[in-house]
This record gives sequence, structure tokens and C-alpha cells, in this order.
Amino acid sequence: MRLHGFLIGQTETLLAEVLKLNGPADATTSRFFRAHPKLGHGERGVIAEAVFAVLRRRMEFAHLAEGGAGSPARRMALLGLMQTAGRTALKPFLSETESHWLEHVAKIDPESLPLRIRLNLPDWIYQALSKRFEPAELAQLAAALNYPAPLDLRANPIKASRDDVLNALSKAGIEGGATPFAPFGVRVVGKPPLTKLDAFQHGWVEVQDEGSQLLCSLVAPKRGEMIVDFCAGAGGKTLALGAAMRSTGRLYAFDISERRLAKLKPRLARSGLSNVNPVLIDSEHDSKIKRLAGKIDRVLVDAPCSGLGTLRRNPDLKWRQSPESVAELAPKQLSILTSASRLVKKGGRLVYATCSILEAENEAIVQQFLADHPDFALVPARDVLAEQRIELEMGDYLSLWPHRHATDGFFAAVLERQS
Repeated sequence: MRLHGFLIGQTETLLAEVLKLNGPADATTSRFFRAHPKLGHGERGVIAEAVFAVLRRRMEFAHLAEGGAGSPARRMALLGLMQTAGRTALKPFLSETESHWLEHVAKIDPESLPLRIRLNLPDWIYQALSKRFEPAELAQLAAALNYPAPLDLRANPIKASRDDVLNALSKAGIEGGATPFAPFGVRVVGKPPLTKLDAFQHGWVEVQDEGSQLLCSLVAPKRGEMIVDFCAGAGGKTLALGAAMRSTGRLYAFDISERRLAKLKPRLARSGLSNVNPVLIDSEHDSKIKRLAGKIDRVLVDAPCSGLGTLRRNPDLKWRQSPESVAELAPKQLSILTSASRLVKKGGRLVYATCSILEAENEAIVQQFLADHPDFALVPARDVLAEQRIELEMGDYLSLWPHRHATDGFFAAVLERQS
């Protein structure tokens, strides 16, 4: 859409609020738009994209904004708008000084900036990742994390094949194709309004990142089994597991949030599944869990985590999280995994997963659990994926990275209770 001068001021106002980091950026943005109902859909898109561009490249933009014209907040807003709308669209609304400054910025080679600034990662995250990756690959990962995520869908095999979904999208003028790894995945070009499509309303598709779909494949549910999604949330993985079970057996969706489980209900109604049982629990120690001890074939623990694997969608997390907040999560993650393990019958499997890219929330938790529970053994992720006929090179763990796999950052480990 055509840029209007007043959008610069609106962007600056929202950006100043978001950069206080008092809460999730998407929630702050939603509140701002509710308070400004006259803004149209396109105008909201321009403002939001610019603000999130600043969050992704905050260190770089703060460096470039030093010594420019106007207030720092305005300079940051202009850099965000230049990134998303383009300098030509901005030019009619700039002062001569601002125009010269942006012209100067546009000529700066990003490679000439110090590496730490170019990566746009807080030092503690940089230090953690530099232990795992060489500098060149770390730069690739940082660049991938700073690029907005594509829109991935999962075809619901209860109602439609992936080809059916692709044909329906094509008829609606939406361009898309099969994802590289997930068998029911569809990657869409752009951000079309999917909720209005018949295919969406009739339950043919759900929005789900390919990495999340692959995680469900790692659970490898079978028809007729008893399965628990221990931290179900709004139920994206629950629905994928239920479809893989062909709506047979029994699938429990546990969560401590009534609000999150409420979001599952309309999705469940669209899906056509009849084997899902949403269950509200008060904690990982709820008595409802104890009744199922030793009876469950497979348990998925998508544990609460820092969410740093989702920086393509939630770039504010790298500025809102801290080493202290990650350290506080670890005992909770281990407690949830330990409680969930009691459900697993002999020969059954427990899958621990996060959308984090930090070893402290991933391998370290699994290794501690295995040390405490000698009756569980690690099943290599590569073997489970091969059984599912998913061609994806992995080691003992599922480790998905935006720069390698074009998914969110995901980690998972398959643990089997010994017979």
C-alpha cells in the first residue's frame, strides 16, 4: 500500500512502547491497534512490519541511528520503515537532513559493521551459540533468525490430502508448495487471509510450522494407542497427533491454562477428530495425571521454555529473556518431564521437546533426567525418523535450525521406558 506521513508517527509511538519490553511485542501491538480502530488492515501491516524489523535488528539499527537527525525513536522508526516500505516511499515525508542521513545509511555495507552488531544477538545468547557453531555458521543462523518466518500449513489427512489442499489454495489464487520434510506440510507464499477460505473453515488445514509437524512425526503415534500431549496449549500438536492416529485410540490434551485449552475447541470441531480429550490440570502433579500412571503408550512434553527458537516470529524474546530467566526454567522443565514420565508404560515412549536453541534447556535437561531415571533409554532421533520415512539427517536428538532446515528452532529427544 502507499505510505502516508502519519504512519511514521504511529510507528514511532508503537515502537517506543514495544521497546519498553514490558510484555510480548505482539500483545502490545494488538492493544495499540485496538486503541486506534481507524487504522486500516494495510496501515496496520506497515506499522507492525516496521516495528518487528527494528526488534529483529535492534543492535544494528541503534548503531546506525547514532548521531542522526531527530529523536532516537524516530530514527529507529525510519530505519524500520526503510527496511519494510523502502526509502523511495519514505522520501516525500522526510526533512532534508533525514533524507541525507538515510541516503548515507543505505550506502553502508552491513559487512563493515562489527560482527556482534551485525548478528543482532545479546551477548549471553552469542556466547551460548558460539560454543556450538563456527563464526561463519553462527552468522548464517543469526541472519535466518532475523528473517520473518514463512507461513506453513499442515494438511489434515482425516479430511484432505496435501494435493487437495494445494489445489484449493491455487484456485483461491494463493501460491504454495510442499514443505521439504514434513509429509503433510504446505508452505505458502506471503501472508494471505486463510481463515476466510473454505479449506480452512472445513478443517482441511491448520497453521503449523514444519518443525512442529516433524516433532509430531517423532512421537510416531499409532492407531488405537493411548497418548498424552502433556503441555497441549492451543492444541496444534494435539490435532496433528490425533490425525496420525486416524481418530482412533484415546488422546489426552493436558494444560494448566483454561484459556489456551478453550482455543483448542473450535480447531477440534473443524478437524473432524473424535479421539481427543482436553483436560485442565492445576500442575504437573495433578491427581488426574496419577490415575493414568503406567498406562500411556506415548507422552509428548512440549515443555515451557525461553522460546528462542521462535525469534523469526517473536524477535522481542531475545531482548526480554535473560540468563536468569533461562536458569529459572530448568527446574520446572525437569519437574514436568519427571512427572510426565510416570504416565509411560513399560516399552512406551516419552518425547521431550522445546522451541529453544539453548543446550541448557535441551540436552542438559535430557541428560539430567536419564541420570535420575535408569529405567529410561535414549532412542536415536535418526532411527525414529527413518521408520517414519522422513529423509532428514539427524543424530541422537532432533535439532532443527532456521538456517539449515528453514523451520523454527526445535529440539526433541525420544526416551523409551525399558521393559
